Parts: sequence; C-alpha cells; structure tokens
Amino acid sequence: MNKSLLIIKREYLTRIRKKTFLVSTILFPVFYLAIIFGSTYIAKKNSKVLRVAVLDSSGVFDRGLIGRANLQDSSSYLDFVTADADSVRQHFSAMGYDGYVVVPPSAKDGLKSLTLVTEKNHGITSVYGVQNKLNTIWTNVNYNKLGITEQQRSLIEQSKINLTEKNINDEKADSGIASGIGYVAAILIYIILLLYGSQVMMGVMEEKTSRIAEVMVSSIRPFQLMLGKIIGIGLVALTQFLLWIVFALVIYNVTKASGSSNAVSEAVGQVNKVISNVNVPFILVCFVFYLLGGFFFYASLFAAIGSSVNEDMREAQSLSFPITMIVVFSVMLMAPVIADPSGKLAFWASIIPFSSPIIMMCRIPFGIPGTVPWWQLGLSAALLIAGFLFTTWFAGKIYRTGILMYGKKPSWKEMLKWASRK
Repeated sequence: MNKSLLIIKREYLTRIRKKTFLVSTILFPVFYLAIIFGSTYIAKKNSKVLRVAVLDSSGVFDRGLIGRANLQDSSSYLDFVTADADSVRQHFSAMGYDGYVVVPPSAKDGLKSLTLVTEKNHGITSVYGVQNKLNTIWTNVNYNKLGITEQQRSLIEQSKINLTEKNINDEKADSGIASGIGYVAAILIYIILLLYGSQVMMGVMEEKTSRIAEVMVSSIRPFQLMLGKIIGIGLVALTQFLLWIVFALVIYNVTKASGSSNAVSEAVGQVNKVISNVNVPFILVCFVFYLLGGFFFYASLFAAIGSSVNEDMREAQSLSFPITMIVVFSVMLMAPVIADPSGKLAFWASIIPFSSPIIMMCRIPFGIPGTVPWWQLGLSAALLIAGFLFTTWFAGKIYRTGILMYGKKPSWKEMLKWASRK
C-alpha cells in the first residue's frame, strides 16, 4: 500500500509542477471568458443599423407610427419616404439607405408579407430587426382601425402568462437553466475524460519505452503501478477542476462587487437566477463523483492500451479509437436526453457505465427525485463503481503482460488473451 501511495504521490507532484498544467489551468478559464465576452463585443461592434426606406402606396402607414417604432427599437431605422418610388428604387444606396420596402396598395385590405430589397445580403439578425419593427407598426395600424385606445393596447401587450414548471416534489424546474448546466457539466466531463485518459496512456507508453517500468515492476506489482498512475493523474484532474471553481467564484465576486454597468448587473442577475433555481452544492458533488468515476472507468482501459503498444503512436490511436468513439457517442446522446430527461433513452444511457458519467450529469440539473428518482441515481452510481472495479481488474491483467512485452504489434484479440490468463 505504501508503494502505491508513492506512485500516486510521484504522478501527482510531477504533473502539477509542469508548466503545461499551470498554463492550461489558467488559460482555460481565460480562453472561455474571452470567447464569451469577445464574441459579444465583436457582435456589437459589427452589428449594423439598417436604414430602410418605406415606400407606402397604400396610405396605411404614417410617419407617426414609424417614428414611434424607431424610438422603441434602435436595431434598425425606417424612414417614411414620399419621393418618387422609381427614383428610390434606382438610387436608394446613393440616398443613404441600405434597402427599401414597398407597401402595396392592397395593404388596405390586409397584409401578409413584404419584401426588403437590398444591394447586398445582410445578416439574419439585422433582417429580423426590420421585420419585427414592421410587425409592430402593422399591429398598431390594426389597433387604429379597430379604435383601440393606448390604455387598451398597453393592457393587451401586458396580458402575457409566465409559465413556471414545478413537479409534484415541489421542485421548481427552469428547463433552460437545467439544459445549460447539463450541457456544460457533460462537456467538461467529456473533455477531461479524453484529455487525462490520453495522458494516462502516454505516461504508460513513456515508462515502457524508456524501460523505467521494468525497474519499477521489480519492486511493485504491475496492478499497483497501474492503479497508482491512474489515481495520481485523476487527482491532477480533480485539482484542476477545483481551481477552475475557485477562479469562477473569484470572477463572480469581483464582477458582483464592481457591477456598476447595466450589462454587468444583468450578468450577475442571471447567475443569481441560476443559483436560486438549482441545488448547486448537490450538483457539484454529483459532478465530482461522475468525473472521477468516469475517469477511473476509462483511464484503466487507456492504461491497458498504453502498456500494450511500443513507440508507435498510430498503434495507440488505432487501439484507443473504439474507446474514444464510445465517449463521443455519449456526447451525441446529450441532445435527445436533454429534450426528454425522463425518457427511456435517458434512463438506460444514464445507467450503463460507458455513458452514465456524461448522460446522468445531463439529467441531474432537471431535479431529484422529480426527473431522476433516487433509486436511478443510486443504481447508476453503483453500476459505475462496479464498472470501474471490473475495468481496473480487466486492464490490470492486460497491463501485467503488456508492460513487459516488446516488439509485437498488439490487437484487441491479443489483449483479450492476456486478460484471460490466470
């Protein structure tokens, strides 16, 4: 046991002292924030306010309605043009317009669609902005026809029902928030499984090719060596995740303290809404469990592959491809599971150890015991633990033979023979 602890300590300290660990730990949250804020900044910077000339030959639109719509929404600008229609059609760009809309005379009897004519195609957001503004104007035109007062309009526009879902266990469920948390948690587990699983495989390959493993197995059982390496690297993954949590809390508190702008205040408000709608501590505990359980489950298989190959990375990639595809397939199941977190697909995918680390984390944010009964969570956890113990035992039998095998190109058939030896 002491020898295993030495292996764990060596793997852990060696890896967290590497510059790559420090760089990835710091750069991941920075890169993530840069994507969020950078894309928002670029979108705002590149967003164009379309100037559109409105040629109304029906007489149903008037300057007052268009002017009011422009004040309420600045994403586009509509201008009621009384100039010659043919002149506007030919010279709208020279007149400072990005396009024009012709309201036909038949609009007096009803209006179903209009066409925005532009010199070049614009983004869908800009076009939707013009469409929404025209819809607002047309709604007001119909209000005027019906003689509806401003007070009645306000009452109609405010008459919207906000539907909040709550199951029989008195759990509030915001599907949008639950879906977002499920996606983020599952994708993080997916990244860590493949990233650190490949590190286990590469680490075993390095020790084998440098003949370090031969020296080490003379004083420690191969199974203990493999388990120590897996646990050590698993603790590195957990450390990195906990550091990311600390960074997130620091950023949140700093942002909250300096939230003077409307954008910052709105962002903090959204985070508070997420926290108030979900059981954050419970989700974090489940995340850590499924992260470590999934890592140990897959890392032992990656270790078995690393012990079987020599220096050829192509052999390692070929053997690890089926394992990688199983993880990728689990990610592909995320969308249908989040769409129906209580369905049969969600149940079975969250029970089977191959996919449960990713799929169960998609379901948990929707609520326990509402969406995920306690017995399902317990069964999933128990099977994942059993699966980890089995894959560790299975991989250990391959490891003890493969780590000392040189010069032979391995295959899964050959590895299964090694595992069947007593």
